[in-house]
Amino acid sequence: MDSLWFRKFGGTGESASDIVRLFCFPHAGGSASSYTALSRALSPHIDVRAVQYPGRQDRHRETPAGDITELAGRIAERLRDSTETPYAFFGHSMGALVAYETARVLHTWQVPAPVRLFLSGRGAPTAAPNRHDVLPDDRAILTVVRSLGGTSAGVLDDPELREMALPALRADYRALASYRWLSGDPLDLPVTVLTGRDDPVVPVTEAARWSEFTRSSCGLRVFPGDHFYLDPQVAGVAEALMDELRPLARR
Repeated sequence: MDSLWFRKFGGTGESASDIVRLFCFPHAGGSASSYTALSRALSPHIDVRAVQYPGRQDRHRETPAGDITELAGRIAERLRDSTETPYAFFGHSMGALVAYETARVLHTWQVPAPVRLFLSGRGAPTAAPNRHDVLPDDRAILTVVRSLGGTSAGVLDDPELREMALPALRADYRALASYRWLSGDPLDLPVTVLTGRDDPVVPVTEAARWSEFTRSSCGLRVFPGDHFYLDPQVAGVAEALMDELRPLARR
């Protein structure tokens, strides 16, 4: 598996054929390391691989992707030979869209589908841009990121670290602002939607609309917290993922 794109932070005590592999897609401006705590909470039962987008951390010299579907296609290309082991996707915020679009690409290629999509902190897509994604300049981006919080918000208080983070944030918000859902058949795979009860940008009703995008089951789990509910609720989220994934592991 391509170690440039997929990072592993926790060990697994079982053989690869006996576990489900979970690919985790970061939020806007986020990196693979944002899933360190979740990876460790799920080990050794789930083989977690966090996606490292271009343009951040050790890939900071690469040009960040400026288009959601283009990024999804690049990820799918690197996943298509790793779909024999049962696998699932977890995406938070922007990562939920990237995970969903990656699943759509893989579907068109007729490769084995994920056993489940976990879509977190993001409302269902629409044909029009989400008003929270259309930000005019760096100042607006920084204001929104600070207001949403999360473990990475404190990085923006350091001028040097802020300058390093801005290129990825600009590209990600440009990708979000230009994203348009292209009409197509619903995916035929189960979905679990996770969201924070007090998320200021994702009302629970918008998160619940993901049920319209699958022919299979769609569950909704609401956690205490806001947009980055995952940080303080990592143990509860890990338990929710385990509830869905452990029965799917190969016996």
